[in-house]
Amino acid sequence: MNAPAINSAEPSKTTLSNEKPTPAGVRLQVLLDRAHFSPGEIDGVFGENAKKALRAYEEAQQLPSSDNVSVEAWRKLATDDRPVIANHTIMDRDIAGPFLHKLPAKLEEMKGIPKLSYVSAREGLAEKFHVSEDLLVALNPGRHIDRAGVTIVVIDTGTGQIPKKAAKVEVDKKRQTVKLFDKSNGLIGFYPATVGSEEKPSLSGTLKVTTVKRNPTYHYNPAYYFGGVHSRKPFTIAPGPNNPVGTVWISLSGEGYGVHGTSSPGKVSKSESHGCIRLTNWDAERVAEDAGSLGTTSLSCLKRCSSLPRSTPGRGRAAS
Repeated sequence: MNAPAINSAEPSKTTLSNEKPTPAGVRLQVLLDRAHFSPGEIDGVFGENAKKALRAYEEAQQLPSSDNVSVEAWRKLATDDRPVIANHTIMDRDIAGPFLHKLPAKLEEMKGIPKLSYVSAREGLAEKFHVSEDLLVALNPGRHIDRAGVTIVVIDTGTGQIPKKAAKVEVDKKRQTVKLFDKSNGLIGFYPATVGSEEKPSLSGTLKVTTVKRNPTYHYNPAYYFGGVHSRKPFTIAPGPNNPVGTVWISLSGEGYGVHGTSSPGKVSKSESHGCIRLTNWDAERVAEDAGSLGTTSLSCLKRCSSLPRSTPGRGRAAS
């Protein structure tokens, strides 16, 4: 897989795969991501998150919904004819750290760590360019991804067309999605999400965005009885990209409810959570930018969507 092949690839039934990355899969995902119809972590695989993003894009363009890339959908996406592959020279700040030796698997093991940083320069660079670590490595065979001065191949995420500020955010528990709409009810953004779990149902209805907190601290409330957490005393987890709520917390009018990032972008929309609306860090940051106007953006929860931990007794919470 190389830059010319990716930049010139066109998606079809024969050039896309739901099992392995392909040049066409990479280009399709990048163009969707630029258009703010996110496939989540870009891995080159035409999996369920990429298909959900494609269907949402087709909906926004008033095209028939399909799991196959239609000629018309591709024509519209490909109007962004900038190369999707770029070069990046690794800088000192990319490898400065400090990095965690290992990300603890349990919440209790995270308390006391000064900062929930990345575990490697590779993880940080992958997140910076919205890609999986596996794809980053595949794009750079034989290159050292942890050395300053080395030029590596990355995704050019670009900015695409900046959407209008969102007036409504729709969270769908059944489909595991977040959609952004403008004042005219036009669909302007889409993001795959992990929306709680069956054992941790939450409010449905309409809430308001109240605050946006960058680099939040996570506060655990022992009354919530999270599975696998044995502490009966409250504790906090320091900020950082591998904090349980990632790099941003979008607080909602239901006490303690919100939308946030994650330490595991590859698991978004594929695994359950402790009652939250979880996006990749970069998608959560885009939602915060597009829907973070305080008191003006409503959030509708469909299909018994679950929420972030509440700060009332029996829940945990995040705060700055």
